[in-house]
Amino acid sequence: MVHGPRIDDPCVVRCTHEETAGGGTELGDHVVAVFFAALAAFTNALTSVLQRMGVETAPEASALKASLIGHAIRQKIWLIGFAFSLVQFGFVAIALKHGQLSSVQPVLTTELLFLLLILAIWFRYHLGAREWVGAVTVVVGLGGFFLAARPHGGQELPSTTQWVVATAAVGGAIAVGVIAGLRGPRWWRAAALGVATAVSASYTSALTKAITSYLNHGWSAVFTHFEPYMLAAVGVGTVFLLQSALHAGPITASRTTLVTTNPLVSIVLGITLFGDILRGGAFWISLEVLALAVLVAGVVVLTRSPLVAGSPDGHVDDEKLRGARKRAMTVPPIEALP
Repeated sequence: MVHGPRIDDPCVVRCTHEETAGGGTELGDHVVAVFFAALAAFTNALTSVLQRMGVETAPEASALKASLIGHAIRQKIWLIGFAFSLVQFGFVAIALKHGQLSSVQPVLTTELLFLLLILAIWFRYHLGAREWVGAVTVVVGLGGFFLAARPHGGQELPSTTQWVVATAAVGGAIAVGVIAGLRGPRWWRAAALGVATAVSASYTSALTKAITSYLNHGWSAVFTHFEPYMLAAVGVGTVFLLQSALHAGPITASRTTLVTTNPLVSIVLGITLFGDILRGGAFWISLEVLALAVLVAGVVVLTRSPLVAGSPDGHVDDEKLRGARKRAMTVPPIEALP
């Protein structure tokens, strides 16, 4: 079976290292990959903040409705955030061109740290040790898992049966996340919809990976397969779910679940659809399990923070980013415990 070039294919990365004359050393490529991955992480954190500001003024009744998107596109700040999301995609593409997915993904998880920095510096949220320890633990756990597992391979193309099974599983997981997000406190709804968004985003990545394989036969060959049409539909749905998650509750709640769930679901899809392989052996498997335990511990710590749980007084306005700087001059919007 012939496979087209993919920016996340380790073979493509190795060929780039070995065949590009004057293209720089492997160390240089690694530095470029890490730099642009960090830029992508920061840009994604900024995008989330801008889009949250665009949808947080939408009526509560617009949750999970098309009117939420209608409200968003009328907000200039949301459109700026959408433009930044396109820039972020470009940064990720550059990072993956120069480095492997297993080395780029851990850097992308630093988005959570950048988000806390933005909340602290610009919006003047008062962050304590709980928030920083929780965020750093999440990043270390997820990054450690990728470094230990070192996903590689991914040379296969899914069969129709595999796509049908994966699509059903993904659709079911998204449905569970959406249903869970219909009730409960605001932080729970935001977190549940964040999980649904992460699953949907992972599926779009899988579709994109398949599409790039068909490019070896030209663009005309791409459109003879179902993936580009499915990508268009799922992509719109992913944007809708993301805005619903940002609208549902505190931004930290939705971003925490999204940042942690997305790469893990991507690994599962990579293994089941494309034949990705994780590093085996008792030693490496033990490290992988330990890293996941650290990740879970970090999430638990963050869920106990008011930044995730929301205002302790239940005031929705205190969770909004608009006017947060002004409120911080009087009473902090969400006082993080030391």
